[in-house]
Amino acid sequence: MPTLPWVTPHPARPDTQAFVMASRFEVRSLKDVPRFFLKSLSAWGQVRKAPGALGASLEARPFGKVFYTLSAWESREALYAYARTDPHKSVMNGVRRTMRDSTFTFWEVPVDRLPVDWDDAKRRIEIQAREQAQAQADTSNGRGTAH
Repeated sequence: MPTLPWVTPHPARPDTQAFVMASRFEVRSLKDVPRFFLKSLSAWGQVRKAPGALGASLEARPFGKVFYTLSAWESREALYAYARTDPHKSVMNGVRRTMRDSTFTFWEVPVDRLPVDWDDAKRRIEIQAREQAQAQADTSNGRGTAH
């Protein structure tokens, strides 16, 4: 399945920073893929109209049961406002039980570097996933707790 190309809902103000979020979602089984994909399309439609959205792209790997999102925002607050608003809020609540794993990573870039490169985003997702796994392992081994 092809990547939904980067769209630019709102032009960025020159000489500002964009708040970027990249995510990776893995669903539990192949039977969950169509539902997750259809639900993600409603959130995709929402991001195209969301205040503060500077750009977004979606990559689906249905046979791998993996979906990636990449978006840029005027601010962290604009992203969080989008995430708390329907349909995104309902979509995430509705697909939570079908999720096997998810990873989110955030960073800032100058707006003149938009659109964000998918290779860079996936590298950042992998680093974040490794850090989360290590933190979880440390907590399981009793090393991640304060004494």
